[in-house]
Parts: sequence; structure tokens; C-alpha cells
Amino acid sequence: MDILQKYFQNITEEQRVQFSKLGDLYTEWNAKINVISRKDIESLYERHILHSLGIAKILKFKPGAQVLDVGTGGGFPGIPLAILFPETQFYLVDVIAKKIRVVNEVAKVLDLHNVKAEQRRAGTFDNRFDFIVSRAVTNMPDFVKWVRKNSTKKNNHELQNGILYLKGGDLTEELALFPKAVQHNLSDYFEEEFFETKKVVYLPLKYKV
Repeated sequence: MDILQKYFQNITEEQRVQFSKLGDLYTEWNAKINVISRKDIESLYERHILHSLGIAKILKFKPGAQVLDVGTGGGFPGIPLAILFPETQFYLVDVIAKKIRVVNEVAKVLDLHNVKAEQRRAGTFDNRFDFIVSRAVTNMPDFVKWVRKNSTKKNNHELQNGILYLKGGDLTEELALFPKAVQHNLSDYFEEEFFETKKVVYLPLKYKV
């Protein structure tokens, strides 16, 4: 918890309690269903929760906003963002049913009424969202193909509706087709070594009928 409060000092007491419960919840579930690599569970707050919240350093979601989390796995980045933005609606999808089960159980224990999670494959539904978030589920060209029809028309944030994508390494080749993509280095916000190569890629999406 210390690492979260280091960078997010204005969280409420309710949010602090919710975040503090994540450690035990994911440790317990990971013993049953491997949703996080065994070596990473001890670094849950840094490598999964704080990493997910890197998106919040780029954009503050507004009340009533709709956010899609594609390939959420055990609930990242969707669950930490849902705690931080309780008035924003989050729709978490993954193709693996057991991982969605974990997400739903975690959301239930934390009383997160702004989270809906379902076993679904990206690209198979037409729901519209202000932003689509994810953590490195595939390369950006394929990801854009999956979600380009899921962007809503009306813009309500300082950034145009689009993708906020957590990824690391050299993305020059991967983003060559997307001149409007903007890379935000998480090392500008978090000083831990883990974030040295980690980025949030913002890509605006045009509304498609």
C-alpha cells in the first residue's frame, strides 16, 4: 500500500481499504487459479496495481464515462482503475472464463458497483465506449482492428476518445502505422526500476458506424 499512497496521496479512506484488500484477495485466488505469474504475486502492488494506475497519470476519467478493458486477465488494469474512479463505468472482458470468475469475485468483495465483467472476445460486440484500455494483449495493429468499432462518437474528456494501452520496450515499428499515437513514459511518473521501459500509449480513434 505504501507505494500507492506515495503516488496517489488523495485517495479516500474507502479506496485505501479497497486497495489494501487486493493483496490478500489475489494471493488467495492465485493459489486456486493462476491469474498472475507466481514470481509477480509478491510484487502485486508495483507490477500490477500501480502499473494499471499509470493510465490515471495520463487521463482522469470523468463521472459517467464508459471504459472497456480488453483482455483483462485477473482484472488489470480495470479493477485498480475502477477503485480510483468509482463514478466511471468499467466493462472488463477476457476469453478465459476462470479469469472472469476471479474478476467478478474480487469486484463483489470490494463492492465495486461500477464493474461488469464477462467472458467475451474482443471484436465480437458493438458496445461503445469513451476509452479502451489494456495491458499488452497483442500488437497495436491487431488491437486497433479488434476495438475500432467500439469508440463512441461524443468526446467528453480533454483527450479525444480512443485507446490507452500499457506496453513496454521499443514500440517504434509497432506504432509506425499510427502517426497520431503518443507514448507517455511511466518513468516520468514512477521512480521504481520496473517502470524504466514501461509506457502508456494513447491513440485517438475515429468514430466508425
